[in-house]
Amino acid sequence: MTRIVVVGSINMDLVTQAPRFVGPGETILGERFLTVSGGKGANQAVAAARLGAEVALVGALGDDAFGRQLRAGLAAESVQLDHVAQLADSASGTASITVAAGENQIIVVPAANARVTPAQVEGARSLIERADAVLVQMEIPLDTVEATVRLGHRLGVPVILNPAPAQQLPTDWLQLARYVTPNQHELAILLGADSAEDFRALMQRSPCPVVLTRGDDGAWYREQAEPIHQAGFAVEVVDSTGAGDTFNAALAVFLHEGLPHAVRKACAAAALSVTKLGAQGGMPTLQELNALLGRTTV
Repeated sequence: MTRIVVVGSINMDLVTQAPRFVGPGETILGERFLTVSGGKGANQAVAAARLGAEVALVGALGDDAFGRQLRAGLAAESVQLDHVAQLADSASGTASITVAAGENQIIVVPAANARVTPAQVEGARSLIERADAVLVQMEIPLDTVEATVRLGHRLGVPVILNPAPAQQLPTDWLQLARYVTPNQHELAILLGADSAEDFRALMQRSPCPVVLTRGDDGAWYREQAEPIHQAGFAVEVVDSTGAGDTFNAALAVFLHEGLPHAVRKACAAAALSVTKLGAQGGMPTLQELNALLGRTTV
């Protein structure tokens, strides 16, 4: 069984479906509201677990109703939570999400996620040392992201850095990541470049190998040579929330099969994830992924 460690955020997503996005000062009637478990760290942990991996999560929750609900949900997905702190003096993180016409707008309040520390990462050293891959995102403090990348590099464990929400990162430790997984906008920010520049040129300039997500166009990846395209999988889009998290999880789970195979499976898993509502609602099982791959030649 593939072993994955995820270092990242845990949120309660407050999701509103609407006929369209509202403008400033405008009020419209929504179509549906629901609360669903989310946060990029938790999403990637759940997605990896559903794809058959043994998953441990490093993060933080508040000691509140959302925190208790989120912990129970992660435990039900068989995610190991020994390194998820429960903070008595903090609320749990939330994300307010509006979904309209298959797209989404999101406002994240980090709360407990802002207190995930490098010490927690060091405390999970024995898990990271035995892991096949580590996933980390940027909804937690930057020094904790850096600590994760540096520890993984020292231990010889591949670290996949999902640079979202995007910001420019120091080259000296960005080089230590095995792969960085931005979209085109995020890659430009990451490198301090013009977002209008051709994404393949940006990929060539990255200080570490890039796996670039392109929505329904699939993904592009580069290790040493020219970027290579992996086509997307045609599906009916219901909600794109969590597609990137599913992609990253699948990439980590199947990385041992080689990058081309891992990217293809990641594109397929991400495609399945957008066919249902909610970040975790559409995340596929290994059986569902294999069924899609078995009936397509993409």
